[in-house]
Amino acid sequence: MKDEQLRAQINALIQDEIQDGINDYIDTKEESEKTGLGFVQNKDEELKINIPNSEVDKLIKEYKKIKKRQKSNLNQIRLLDKFGNPMK
Repeated sequence: MKDEQLRAQINALIQDEIQDGINDYIDTKEESEKTGLGFVQNKDEELKINIPNSEVDKLIKEYKKIKKRQKSNLNQIRLLDKFGNPMK
């Protein structure tokens, strides 16, 4: 895969994780509103998050290392013990 595709996939994963956190937060906030506990400020406020490109670059580099190892011949070798069972 190209770096741009990897970067897009990583960004999508990060956004999904962040969205899950936001959804959980909103659910708990709605529950507290129903019970009369807590209060809500600025319902129209947007959440903005900046993720450094250097962190995304580290993830891409690690991904490429893993893929390179998976394609190598050494990864194809399965070590067996004297009984023919795979070694852990």
